[in-house]
Amino acid sequence: MRTVAVTKLGNLRATDESERGAIGVVDFPEHELGPEDVRIKVAYAAICGSDPHVAEGYFRTEVPIGLGHEISGVVEALGERAQRNGLAVGDRVAGNFIRFCGTCRACQAGTQQFCEFIQDYNRPGMAQRVTWHESQVYRLPDDVSLLKGCLLEPTSVAVRIADKTGIKVGDTVLVCGGGPIGQLVLQVMKRYGATSLTMIEPIAERRDLALRHGAQHVIDPIAQDQQAVVDDLTHGRGFDVVIDASGSTRAVAGLLDLAAKGATVIYGAMYPATYQMPLNLSDYLYLKELTLSGVFISPYAFPRALAVLPHLHVDELTTAIFDLEDAANAFRMHLSGTHPKVIIRCNDVPDPVASS
Repeated sequence: MRTVAVTKLGNLRATDESERGAIGVVDFPEHELGPEDVRIKVAYAAICGSDPHVAEGYFRTEVPIGLGHEISGVVEALGERAQRNGLAVGDRVAGNFIRFCGTCRACQAGTQQFCEFIQDYNRPGMAQRVTWHESQVYRLPDDVSLLKGCLLEPTSVAVRIADKTGIKVGDTVLVCGGGPIGQLVLQVMKRYGATSLTMIEPIAERRDLALRHGAQHVIDPIAQDQQAVVDDLTHGRGFDVVIDASGSTRAVAGLLDLAAKGATVIYGAMYPATYQMPLNLSDYLYLKELTLSGVFISPYAFPRALAVLPHLHVDELTTAIFDLEDAANAFRMHLSGTHPKVIIRCNDVPDPVASS
């Protein structure tokens, strides 16, 4: 089964070819269809900002490492007991790449993100087919295309980030980073009743995208003094909610100065494993009483992400599409930053919603 994979460990941006990681398309064995499993013919798989970190050996070091967790497709086969979700062969679906076991201490304590068996069904979706447990699979709404549906997983991240902010209607909100997660978070926070909704983003096209879909203000951190702009927008208070979706080590520390006293700051991206952010406990936790948190994965968020996805404007995130065998070029395009999202077409699957 043709699968996109890391074929050589290393930084995909390294200028020295001997140190640069590599992406290729390799043949992986197809997983057996268990009694509660669903086999999906994958239509689209989107590249995530975390995928280059996988190439750097963030999670494991044996290659090839199969990639892909933002997928959509069509149900091709069902296990004999895969009946509880009402799925049928031919259904258009998307899903959660994580299967939560439901039996370990973390799952029973309501903290599925720490499931002790989280790797059991972590199967690469950037492939011709993927076989997941039925609990991971969600039927797409009738008005959501397969192309839009591959953004269900990143939408779930935006929902989880919103959950962790504890936002109240009328809170002022700042989002740093105008990539896919930042854009989705922006739209979700708008629906929560965010005010003075502002995005920090150095790329002009992404700032414009944010303005088209909910941002009231944007800040260019290169050309503008972001502290001065924030002081002006918030009358010197700072923002009630600050969210980093950039993953940039240059950006994250400075965000604490943009937060109001008592604010919540969410680090909603993936950061280099060796990075240690300077944190003055006296200034930020004692005097300002900031609440700081991160986001790993998205338990309990998928049903609500599925409900909100039809209402989000994502067409501009789904314009760069490459075929499966052209995955290496797709990753090069992703790394260039030319498009906020790059998507791989794993199979040419007819979609009546796309043509309606």
